[in-house]
Amino acid sequence: MLASVAVNLRSAASRALSNSLPNPTFSLARTLPPPPLSRFSVRSMADSAAPFKKIQIQRDDTAFDAYVVGKEGAPGIVVVQEWWGVDFEIKNHAVKISELAPGFKALIPDLYRGKVGLDVAEAQHLMEGLDWQAAVKDIQASVNWLKANGSKKVGVTGFCMGGALSIASSVLVPEVDAVVAFYGIPSSELADPAKAKAPIQAHFGELDSFVGFSDVTAAKSLEEKLKASGVPYEVHLYPGNAHAFMNRSEDGIKRRKGMGMPDEDEAAVQLAWSHFQSWMTCHLSA
Repeated sequence: MLASVAVNLRSAASRALSNSLPNPTFSLARTLPPPPLSRFSVRSMADSAAPFKKIQIQRDDTAFDAYVVGKEGAPGIVVVQEWWGVDFEIKNHAVKISELAPGFKALIPDLYRGKVGLDVAEAQHLMEGLDWQAAVKDIQASVNWLKANGSKKVGVTGFCMGGALSIASSVLVPEVDAVVAFYGIPSSELADPAKAKAPIQAHFGELDSFVGFSDVTAAKSLEEKLKASGVPYEVHLYPGNAHAFMNRSEDGIKRRKGMGMPDEDEAAVQLAWSHFQSWMTCHLSA
């Protein structure tokens, strides 16, 4: 049975994007079981255009690719990748989001600039090499692109690394209207959830073993910080589920099992999507 906490309070304080923070990293690979993950040919899947429109977004002195799917004029949702990169699973999530009633326009920014991890070691290397402050700027530029292209309100969601960046966007990106984060919390050097400005809903698996990043203790710590923030929030804990439990594609299930996460709980996945849909519909309605 789902353990859920929901509190609605007033939002507060100023909004600012800090450019001087250190680059935080978190080693997920060190907490995984010894058997190596078999390699998946995901680069070709990441390059697949259908059903996405590939665009390029400019910010500062750089540009990055992004993938857009969904209804024109609908509320926008930036969908932030896991540590793998823009692969088949994050695209599956974006398509799912675009199909949820009443309809959303989903945009995936390519934070790795075309690179995709084929195994745990590559994914860890890519995440450790990510400039997290620059990634937040990519998210901000993606939010602004959606608002400039027909979406009156825009939310941010993400998974694992993307979950942490989603919460960071609530603190650091003034234009964000709502956040849903899946199993990831930013380091204190990047962003303090107690200073969140946009409503946050967060989801965690009870069996998640990534200590300090997405385990139960981290989830409870996030709950306390969100309580202090004054923003509307919900923290949902799913008994019997491990990390990345939302990944339900055939290859995604194989990948999770290779990482020692054999749980399959379709009911929890559907419940989480239901919470997601209710949250984004509520906070992104014009």
